[in-house]
Amino acid sequence: MNRIVKFVILDILKNKVVLFYTLILAALSWSVFALEDNSTKGLLTLLNVVLLIVPLVAVIFSTIYLYNSTEFVELLLSQPVKRNRIWLSLFLGLSTSLLLAFFAGAGIPILIYAPPEVSLMMLLMGATISTVFVAIAFLSSVFTRDKAKGIGIAIMLWLFFALLFDGLLLFLLFQFSDYPIEKAVVFISACNPIDLARIMILLHLDVSAMMGYTGAVFKDYFGSSYGIYIVMSILALWVFLPYRISLAKFRKKDL
Repeated sequence: MNRIVKFVILDILKNKVVLFYTLILAALSWSVFALEDNSTKGLLTLLNVVLLIVPLVAVIFSTIYLYNSTEFVELLLSQPVKRNRIWLSLFLGLSTSLLLAFFAGAGIPILIYAPPEVSLMMLLMGATISTVFVAIAFLSSVFTRDKAKGIGIAIMLWLFFALLFDGLLLFLLFQFSDYPIEKAVVFISACNPIDLARIMILLHLDVSAMMGYTGAVFKDYFGSSYGIYIVMSILALWVFLPYRISLAKFRKKDL
């Protein structure tokens, strides 16, 4: 298992797409902090990069890599290696490689310019979101043999969580604006890993006051150490459930 993980990591780190992804993250991160005289403004600008580009690259690259590794997986299956070990090795290899790229590109400037607590939270959320969308990529790729369809499913899932979900949430707020639904919005937001990460980072940036009463509700639920534990537990489920479902499908899949 360790050999498979090591092989996958080395193979991905030599990939030009991952190198380009690391360089883009580094260029954006360093330029944002260099142009902004206030680290908070720089972090708010970088927040959109972490919550949009990082999951997009994670889900598309992982999906394409899994489809391109079909022959490699078939070769491993011809050996006395259990399917769950192969699937876990691929998951760990992809997750570790993308996390290394994220930390190398965005982690260094964030740690240098941002306050310690805020920088650690942003890196933690960025790493978690990247892992969540790797798990989603595993789920989308295992359900169809068609590479184009699998990539399309992965992109649609990212599009829903990154953009469409917030539009539906705003529609809900406008339709029921006469009712006190702020607490309900908190629970609905828990259904979106990107929204959870955004809320946690904004709360640690201490800009929740700009979010009005809803921001105060978010702070009551997620601002404490217990709230952080709840958020991390929900995000852990977002990693575990897609991966577990994909593993169950992979075990029964006829390659």
